[in-house]
Amino acid sequence: MSTNTSIDFSSSFWNAKYLLIDSRMLTAPSQTIFFALNGPKREGSEFIPELYDKGVRKFVVTVDFDKGYLYKEATFVYVENTLQTLQEVTKYHRELYPDLPVIGITGSNAKTIIKEWLYTLLEVDKNVVKSPKSYNSQIGVPLSVWQIDKKHELGIFEAGISKIDEMKNLQRIILPSIGLFTNLGSAHDKLFDNRVQKLHEKGFLFDECHSIIYCRDHEDIHEELRQKNGELFHWGVHQEAALRIEEIENQLVYLNFKGNKHQITIPFNDEASFENAMHCVAVLTYLGYSFEEINRRLSFLKSLPMRLERKEGINGTVLINDFYNNDLGGLQIALSFMGQNQENLPKTLILSDLLQGHNDKTVLYQKINELIHEHEIERFIGVGNHLSQHQNDITIDSQFFKNTSELKNAIRKQQITFNKEMILLKGARQYEFEKIAALLQRKIHSTRLEINLDAVVHNLMFYKAQLQPSTKVMVMVKALGYGSGKHELAHTLQYHLVDYLGVAFADEGVELRENGIRTPIMVLTPSPDSFETMRRFQLEPEIYNLEMLEALEDFLEEDENETPFAIQINIDTGMHRLGFTVAELPILLEKLGKIASKVKVTGVFTHLAGADEEQHNNYTLNQVQEFDKVAASIEDFLGYKVIKHCLNSAGIVRFPEHQMDMVRLGIGLHGIEVNRIKQDDLQTVATLKSVIAQIKTIKKGETIGYGRKGVASKDMKIATIGIGYADGFNRHFSNGVGKMIINGKIAPVIGNVCMDMTMVDITDINAIVGDDVVIFGEDLSITQLAKAIDTIPYEILTSVSSRVKRVYYMEG
Repeated sequence: MSTNTSIDFSSSFWNAKYLLIDSRMLTAPSQTIFFALNGPKREGSEFIPELYDKGVRKFVVTVDFDKGYLYKEATFVYVENTLQTLQEVTKYHRELYPDLPVIGITGSNAKTIIKEWLYTLLEVDKNVVKSPKSYNSQIGVPLSVWQIDKKHELGIFEAGISKIDEMKNLQRIILPSIGLFTNLGSAHDKLFDNRVQKLHEKGFLFDECHSIIYCRDHEDIHEELRQKNGELFHWGVHQEAALRIEEIENQLVYLNFKGNKHQITIPFNDEASFENAMHCVAVLTYLGYSFEEINRRLSFLKSLPMRLERKEGINGTVLINDFYNNDLGGLQIALSFMGQNQENLPKTLILSDLLQGHNDKTVLYQKINELIHEHEIERFIGVGNHLSQHQNDITIDSQFFKNTSELKNAIRKQQITFNKEMILLKGARQYEFEKIAALLQRKIHSTRLEINLDAVVHNLMFYKAQLQPSTKVMVMVKALGYGSGKHELAHTLQYHLVDYLGVAFADEGVELRENGIRTPIMVLTPSPDSFETMRRFQLEPEIYNLEMLEALEDFLEEDENETPFAIQINIDTGMHRLGFTVAELPILLEKLGKIASKVKVTGVFTHLAGADEEQHNNYTLNQVQEFDKVAASIEDFLGYKVIKHCLNSAGIVRFPEHQMDMVRLGIGLHGIEVNRIKQDDLQTVATLKSVIAQIKTIKKGETIGYGRKGVASKDMKIATIGIGYADGFNRHFSNGVGKMIINGKIAPVIGNVCMDMTMVDITDINAIVGDDVVIFGEDLSITQLAKAIDTIPYEILTSVSSRVKRVYYMEG
């Protein structure tokens, strides 16, 4: 037993491959130390029994944990603060590698993308360790640094903060020798007194750096960083920039470095990607790479998908695509993501050779075999010479191919088939697994709705941060999860421990249950003939009128199940849609009394009619007051507490004092804050994309589309886009009302929107057939589209047709 901070981190207890803070991410129990971190709603020690049963034997707990004696084979380290100990042990671990060069990245935006791009550019000739995903917090940084091993030649870690004094702590753990500052934006502005303070706090990461890399064009950043002791290496158009941009011509960039002229090609058109790529160019220049080599490596970024994508595959399969790099850390992350998708499907892994690290390939592939078994993979397909040579190290049902072409041919000739399974494609970039994905992906439609699951989690956590620790969260996944897809959202939400899900109809709830969702589910518009189904699948119907209550009474008379049927009661306080009126309260209570032994009222709620508009504040507060009284009467009558809830997404922001026991999160989860009060704190979840099907040159005076409504006012170039009103692109967007984004520029709709196609004006846009087209997303918001046709964001989002394929992804 050890206590307080006088811990000997060199002792054998700390010899572990994994540091675990989330019981759901367990992979190798015998090689794991679990840190029992406490969260807002649960204590980490609650998960010790489960982890002990699974084979974990090392635990770090707080001194008030008094049940260690129950776990005879386990070793416990008792500390005052488990998070502090997590940070201390990783700081000790980092100090074991004093000669390891480390790039520390901070800034307001683009930390993760730049880190991944640098990894891609440098892994060619270096063994690189990096932060997984966007692990840049007080917890994420320690977990990242723990990965450092003697085989590594370079580290790349990102660091993010949300308040003062945090960066000093991260600096001590990362110990960067090279610092990179990305930019200074609005993220977390409200958590600092001003941006000067935020910039100063971020700068602490560079206190002991030998050199600091940044864009010289931002004077405030320059003024802060010039006070540091490290050598400054900057880029930009500024005359003082060490790596000066002299001219930009399309994607060609003309540079001046130490008086010599150089030319590189940045394979992106948008401003943000250009800046991110130039940060990478600056790093490689500082490290001594030739511009010829830098230019060659930049081409690697052209088709680099920076994320894990989940797509529908052929024959009822589900594809998870992750083929921009391949190392053990990345494989483990991908397998964990696969595990979060809890459909009851057998798991298949298609893996290429791991090209980086591990001189002993036998040990490497034995470790891969361990991961395969830990994550319950049932079928393995290996691609590459190394895997073929070490196929005996893989001890499950396996097939091996020397290269991607062999596997492609086998799929085409149906020598290898896939049916109703979950397939993870994980390969190094040079293996071109995107060609395998193209064969296995279900061919539905060129138009796609991309759902950023990281943004979903970010928005969920933002709203949770507005709540008291005791307040529960129900998330609405009705209407295909506001167009985003029920199953995938529900799995993500369940993984992140939401308390309830809300669906419109019983069959939606059944579908979720059949796809592995165990979270409590409320059905908002049940029908009496589905009571049996809801009872069987543990769905909680909303009871909203006397007829429904009488039908429930009739059902319960014949129901032989002794477990009380869970229901929720809707009270109409002014929405005047569904719900019992206040005048009906006496008869409601009378009828509840008759079936009291057979039902369990889990919740009582109401809908606020105008929570998003200030002009209705008094009306809203009157609704809340009336609901409070009715709910109290129901609780008094029942003799037990129920979950009371009335706030929707808008209400969470505007009326936090009325959170009650639970809130209902809907459109806010998708990054749309209808009040516009907290919009900057949310991330865009859904991006609707299509492609250019054809490009034509039209003479002045010619007409375009049905009814000849589009008329060319000059000689112009138009593109036909593969989306129409059957896909959810409203016909009211016709004739210039609607706009799309192509290669970073606005393309207005010309002519009438057709059923499956829409024409846009690209006269001033450099584009080719097959280019992506953004209908809505980060740069053209759903709110903007809604405003253009005088509707609401809900309608835009929920109108996306089910024939439009959904692509779910997490950032790499």
